[in-house]
Amino acid sequence: MSLEAGQDYKFETIQVHGGASPDGATNARATPIYATTSFTFNSSEHGAKLFGLQEFGNIYTRIMNPTTDVFEKRIAALEGGVAAVATSSGQAAQFLAIANLAQRGDNIVSTSYLYGGTYNQFKVALPRFGIQVKFVEGDKAEDFIPHIDEKTKAIYIESVGNPRHNVPDFKAIAKVAHDHGIPLIVDNTFGMGGYLVKPIEHGADIVVASATKWIGGHGTTIGGVIIDAGTFPWNNGKFPVFTEPSPGYHGLKFWDIFGPEGPFKANIAYAIRLRVEQLRDFGTSQNPFGSFLLLQGLETLSLRAERHNKNALELARWLETRDEVSWVSYAGLESHPSHELAVQYLRKGAFGGVLTFGVKGGAANGGKFVESVKLASHLANVGDSRTLVIHPSSTTHQQLTAEEQLSSGVTPDLIRVSVGLEHIEDIKADFAQALALATADNVSSEVQPKAAPSLAASGRSWSKTTKTTTLTTTVLRGDEVVNKSTKTTLVTSYQQYEGNSSL
Repeated sequence: MSLEAGQDYKFETIQVHGGASPDGATNARATPIYATTSFTFNSSEHGAKLFGLQEFGNIYTRIMNPTTDVFEKRIAALEGGVAAVATSSGQAAQFLAIANLAQRGDNIVSTSYLYGGTYNQFKVALPRFGIQVKFVEGDKAEDFIPHIDEKTKAIYIESVGNPRHNVPDFKAIAKVAHDHGIPLIVDNTFGMGGYLVKPIEHGADIVVASATKWIGGHGTTIGGVIIDAGTFPWNNGKFPVFTEPSPGYHGLKFWDIFGPEGPFKANIAYAIRLRVEQLRDFGTSQNPFGSFLLLQGLETLSLRAERHNKNALELARWLETRDEVSWVSYAGLESHPSHELAVQYLRKGAFGGVLTFGVKGGAANGGKFVESVKLASHLANVGDSRTLVIHPSSTTHQQLTAEEQLSSGVTPDLIRVSVGLEHIEDIKADFAQALALATADNVSSEVQPKAAPSLAASGRSWSKTTKTTTLTTTVLRGDEVVNKSTKTTLVTSYQQYEGNSSL
């Protein structure tokens, strides 16, 4: 009726049964929603032991809840960690993950290939707390080394870059981190809850994710999660928050009690401090109903992920054949710079559910495309069951400067697609009609004169091309020709040389 300890269960089995067993009081098979703020104590002594961290148990839903506990145990098992802590959002997860090990005056070293919200949190919010972030241009292991100093507490990367789709060399970067006595933190949001990749298997010490995306999978729940690999030696002299007396718990030393030599015989010091100090003090907890919805998502994760990956690869290959498309970026394409690393680290035959591409004519025609889709939705999210499109330069990465956008992989013409579960022929038909409408007038996307200096300053050059083209557009639905048109136009475009920053 529940998973047996020590048994090597497959991913598909863990996603259904992990952390759960029939309810002891009612024999309910599905995990109940424990919609309560707090829990009674068996005695005064029992309550004192819970508050003193001498015994595990429920006190208050801000810190833990039985419904959330099942979700945490299940996602920890899927990612290969020893413990997990659920949060109210992915942004909360990454903030707490860093706040749990760094203090004022410390720093972390992060790739610049980041989701816009992460980049802004690292650039603006963390420094307000006295924690600096040093950005590395790229994700090559050797590039992190010059930025590490005695105050560096972690290296931070994404498993699959958003929106660049770069796949880092996990093992090489983990070695750099461990050689310097610091942990590797990996945002595995695009890793689909461990289905696409398990960073812990490749040296990551802490994994964070937005559970809003493929874990929930239906666009109904905001959530985040932090997974502790249980492998890092927090007693190496660099992390006093784990080895020195905690003023919040009468001098308790987290490593002594919750390290591998403590009474619980497991390296859970990071996860326990995360729960009893960070969640307690910042309050960014997941609610029981949210945890219930995330559990529903996990039960079908592998089935959905398989379709997401299959559709994304087929759509990427199809877009490469379209005359209206100037470029396509997807790690599953052999043309992608990270293709070999993707083959090495990601699940066999799977490359993720998100791709990006550029519409000929630049940002103006890209805007027309996102306004012309009918089946796909124009909104800011990924990992939904529905196909989603967005123009990151004007939305998710809008707060970044032009140079910062290019550094993170966002070009003015970039369209991000989160490929859904619909039939691939219907997705292609929708994109075909939207591309036809977007390029019907062949409006060129002129680079504004004021933008040229910033692009030049970032080390990227652009060349102007003017040519006459004849475009024949055929819109298909299945084998049926829905619309066919031919148009001859004069097209002016700007093309980057010395590398394409969209890849």
